[in-house]
Amino acid sequence: MSTTLTQQRKFGTAPVFFTAISTILGAIMFLRFGWAVGNVGFIGTLAIILIGHAVTIPTAMAIAEIATNQKVEGGGEYYIISRSFGLVIGSSIGIALYFSQAISVAFYIIAFSEAFTSLFDFLLATYEFHPTIEYLLSLKQTVSIPALFLLTAIVLTKGADLGVKMLYIVVAILFLALVAFFVGQTDYGMNNTFDPFRNLADLGGTPQSFFLVFAVIFPAFTGMTAGVGLSGDLKNPGRSIPMGTLAGTISGMVIYFFITYKLAVSASPTDLADTDQLVMANIAWQGWWLIPVGLAAATISSALGSIMVAPRTLQAIARDHLIPSNRLNIWLSRGRGKGDDPFNATLITVAVAFVFVLIGGLNAVAGIISMFFMVTYGSLCLISFLQHFAADPSYRPTFKSRWWLSLFGAVACFGLMFFMNAGYAILALLFMTLTYLGVSYFNPDKKNLAVIFQGVIFQISRQLQVFLQKTEKEQTASWRPSVVCISEHSFDRLAAFDFLRWLSQKYGFGTYIHKIDGYLSKSTKAEANKAQKRLIQMAESSGSNIYIDTLISPSYTSAIAQVIQLPGISGTDNNLLMLEYSKHNPENLKDIVDNFKLVRSVNFDVVILGSSERSFGLKQSIHLWITSRDFKNATLMILLAYIILGHRDWRKGYIKIFAVFQEGTADDERNRLFGLIETGQLPISPNNVEIIIRKEAGEIRSIVNEKSIDADLTIIGFNDELLKHDGAKVFEGYDRTGNTVFVNAGEQKSIK
Repeated sequence: MSTTLTQQRKFGTAPVFFTAISTILGAIMFLRFGWAVGNVGFIGTLAIILIGHAVTIPTAMAIAEIATNQKVEGGGEYYIISRSFGLVIGSSIGIALYFSQAISVAFYIIAFSEAFTSLFDFLLATYEFHPTIEYLLSLKQTVSIPALFLLTAIVLTKGADLGVKMLYIVVAILFLALVAFFVGQTDYGMNNTFDPFRNLADLGGTPQSFFLVFAVIFPAFTGMTAGVGLSGDLKNPGRSIPMGTLAGTISGMVIYFFITYKLAVSASPTDLADTDQLVMANIAWQGWWLIPVGLAAATISSALGSIMVAPRTLQAIARDHLIPSNRLNIWLSRGRGKGDDPFNATLITVAVAFVFVLIGGLNAVAGIISMFFMVTYGSLCLISFLQHFAADPSYRPTFKSRWWLSLFGAVACFGLMFFMNAGYAILALLFMTLTYLGVSYFNPDKKNLAVIFQGVIFQISRQLQVFLQKTEKEQTASWRPSVVCISEHSFDRLAAFDFLRWLSQKYGFGTYIHKIDGYLSKSTKAEANKAQKRLIQMAESSGSNIYIDTLISPSYTSAIAQVIQLPGISGTDNNLLMLEYSKHNPENLKDIVDNFKLVRSVNFDVVILGSSERSFGLKQSIHLWITSRDFKNATLMILLAYIILGHRDWRKGYIKIFAVFQEGTADDERNRLFGLIETGQLPISPNNVEIIIRKEAGEIRSIVNEKSIDADLTIIGFNDELLKHDGAKVFEGYDRTGNTVFVNAGEQKSIK
């Protein structure tokens, strides 16, 4: 940012306070607060004030906290939310916030026109007008539309500087109106005893329900963040925003307490509940003109604050290039003058406000903006709570709220939305969901995990890991794979990567380690980072649930030793090591065999994948080969096959078991195998089992090559003694099969 632009930031704390307090003490105070006291009584209205501020005070404290930790740029609340939640989520809330601010302009302009109702009634009763003029005088748009355009002209030609100067004038008028109200006397007040519980029902009327009154009154408390939108024009946002916002919020609450009491002691519930009269004008000294002038001042100041804030929010969104059209982003982001005033964004804001001014319904417009403001306040409280929970050392605000207060504020915001108006709440959330989907679609490059979410996930993960480690595990007979795979050929041969992602999709957990040969150095570390990014992209594009990592090691033995000591990513210990080699060029097979004893020292199950050029073919047929020596491996082989079939890539797959026995033991082994099937230990239909009589000891390989020549995956067991005796020859001779998996179980598994 240029020095010239920085120098233009000359506003202090006062504009923040006055913008907030003038928005808080606005239209609802003059037009609906007496109605609230009449319907629910003094005590009920105090409850509404307290419940409303149970939302606004935590929000004000959250804003104060966040603003004293980070530099708040233009856009105010949007800047805070988008820099905490990330641009995509932040813009979804920010766009909703912008519309609430833009519609607020219409809301306050409509309320401003209410100040002229008594004048028009007096003119119509005193003078005779042409019917057309009489009709125009009955329309609020006669005042609201010219007022909107006049206010727009002031802001566009003079900028925020003049807007703030006008703010001081209207706040002074508002102050005089309130003084006149508090010093006013009525016959009712002098002749009746104050009853804090008296309401419309005591006089035979039918009062409105508490939450309906709350829904109408709540917008009176939603102005405390109005000054945050001036963040881009403040000399010291970190100081001015918390001081001005908190001062405005607390001052507004105190004033509302006194206003409630004054209304309750000065007029009957029937008069207070009458929305056709400006009750405060009947109570105030010289109220017939001071209160309408105060109403006009309050509403025009609120409209002025909104028309200064809303365009700056839209300008900040456009400067983040989050609107689908790049030309529109450029056009809306442009500022004019030394203060970088958002001229083009103001034009759009006025157009939105104009539409809602034509609608003209004060209560309907109030309901809409309340929903969006509640979402904004809830988001700000949630940011504060998540920052406390994430425990980021870079989060060091000079003003500190309490995590439980922020959490309460967030829950209260989202809960009260549905109490106020469930239909509006659903529509607001639906609008933001659609906005999120649209922004995500047009800005895929901006989708990322925000730092605040990363911190929260880290904390949850740490707590779970510590809890699992400290908790005594219940022994169970069920088994699930927690696989760690290591390979140097991740980008040459994808078979191991695919096999691991199938095992890890639903039932298992997988960690894929890409080994880089060499010693740790700057160059090998850079190579490792590059490889990890490529593998993460592969995992993301294939929709896998694999955890990716890299390992730099000068030898295969040291790499294996490190890998088998890695903690499991799921909180459970790793229990299966997966290795791979190429059947066409088995250059690393000797290393696998030489290190098998090291792996068995930790009692891991071992899977060794021999990949072929045919790979996994059509991903349909899985052949399992079981011999009399493989009953310890058999259940593990079947479990792995069934887990693989659970993946969508193998949705048309099936398993076939070949049981190979010597001629003399065939009957006993057949009975043993079918006994397992019948008792449910092997969930395989006998129709899928083929018994093969082996006559010669060396005949097994030729039988496998013949029967499984078209299999997409062949699974074969091997045992420790055979590997110790024959070495790498155990894996040789299966040249006609496709990808072949050799399985060695540390101990026999049971299938429930």
